[in-house]
Amino acid sequence: MKDKILVLGSNGQIGTELVTALRAGYGSNNVIACDIRRPDYEIKNAGPFEFVNVLDKDILKAIFEKYKPTQVYLLAALLSATGEQNPKLAWDLNMNGLLNVLDLALAYNTAKVYWPSSIAVFGPNSPKEQTPQYCTMDPNTIYGISKLAGERWCEYYHQKYGLDVRSIRYPGLISWKAAPGGGTTDYAVHIFHEALKKGSYASFLSAETELPMMYMDDAIRGTIELMDAPAEQLSIRSSYNFAGISFTPEVLAAEIRKHIPDFKLTYAENDPRQQIADSWPKSIDDSYAKKEWAWKPEFDLAKMTTDMLTNLKK
Repeated sequence: MKDKILVLGSNGQIGTELVTALRAGYGSNNVIACDIRRPDYEIKNAGPFEFVNVLDKDILKAIFEKYKPTQVYLLAALLSATGEQNPKLAWDLNMNGLLNVLDLALAYNTAKVYWPSSIAVFGPNSPKEQTPQYCTMDPNTIYGISKLAGERWCEYYHQKYGLDVRSIRYPGLISWKAAPGGGTTDYAVHIFHEALKKGSYASFLSAETELPMMYMDDAIRGTIELMDAPAEQLSIRSSYNFAGISFTPEVLAAEIRKHIPDFKLTYAENDPRQQIADSWPKSIDDSYAKKEWAWKPEFDLAKMTTDMLTNLKK
């Protein structure tokens, strides 16, 4: 039987690139993009698209009934900064959307479910350097709270019902193909656009704020590698630590100046996102991912910066 793959939340920063990568591997007609909004990017005519609100269980059930998916990627969420503006909606979407999908995956014998977590699950009392897989986790944003709760639900459904749920704790993701979705690490995308358009950027995070980041190419490849890994190799059913590169706004600006020598970086004050960033790790220990499914990033800071500027110029 051929795989049928649902990607829920396909219009977002991750979904736009994940759908393209999955269609390249599984065939366009076997990957169904689903979102609450009509897509406005190049994949809109490249394969099936369905309007889906993950909080509407009846509509969601109809999609499962129609396609009988063998894999589901649930990407629909409100991110950290956006979630703080409407915490109850963020909880509802991030939590009940997940539970709806987990229940339907069981009902329709879906072989694998992917759900993304985040470094937002860590908090002020988590270790900041090389944050380990298992440690104190005391998130202070509704996004982080919902992701930590979601990790527990994913592991529960695996242990209680045998559902093959897989997850990654994404760091900040950097891409040129789609706009970021309202996260605390979004400065690392905006800075490239502004460097090319204006030659300057006002960062909402301070010069010394170091955060874990990853280029989207690595994130998409790593996600699919995890989903392709044999189940018996995987010991973690909450969510895997996942690392790429860590840097501060000042370090990133210095790399951009190798391409745009006159680029100027300034700093905004009293942005609420700074408090969120201060509670997050500076670097991540992803030794479980390296050991269990051979994870290895390909993009360092220099390679990522070159690729971002080259593609944005086009």
